[in-house]
Amino acid sequence: MPATMEGWIPLTGLGRLVSSGEITSIDEILSSGKPIKEPQIVDALVPDLVDEVLDITMVQRMTDSGRRVKFRAVVIVGNRNGYIGFGQGKDVQVGNAIKKGIDNAKLHIIKVRRGCGSWECGCQEIHSVPMMVTGKAGSVKVTLKPAPQGIGLVTGETAKKVLELAGVRDVWTFTSGNTRTTINFAKATFEALRKTNLIRAGGMR
Repeated sequence: MPATMEGWIPLTGLGRLVSSGEITSIDEILSSGKPIKEPQIVDALVPDLVDEVLDITMVQRMTDSGRRVKFRAVVIVGNRNGYIGFGQGKDVQVGNAIKKGIDNAKLHIIKVRRGCGSWECGCQEIHSVPMMVTGKAGSVKVTLKPAPQGIGLVTGETAKKVLELAGVRDVWTFTSGNTRTTINFAKATFEALRKTNLIRAGGMR
């Protein structure tokens, strides 16, 4: 039975099913395609999630009353074992922007299919991606290619953080576009990981 969050009063039918123990697996929700609208659902079903702030940017906007300043936080959440979420949050205070980003990332959590797709390895363990996948965001394109055990994460720091929280330990990465744009680099990596769900093959989990 899933852990219920203290003080959580579910507002959606899905939340009530999780709170009552009728749904006990995040996989059941993800495979159904039902949208997750309450971050507490993820808290209850994936209790070992950790979060990491990738970027905080000041965003300025001119209005009739003058210049408005907000902070945008780019956040990822993951359990280092096949689940990863990517999100953003905006607020006039940095702390609130981060909290909103964490909640938003939980609402967009995905399962990452891992495996040993490298012909150089063939160990059948779940240390890499099962096949070559590509993700895009803005001008950035990220391609993840299966790598043998021991290679590690051959990529930039932003993508490395995303892959680590997803539970991928070995991968070759090829990029194009402005990868210095943290938000697009992270999102393109996330979208590439999402593509691992499109094909099922042996040695994946």
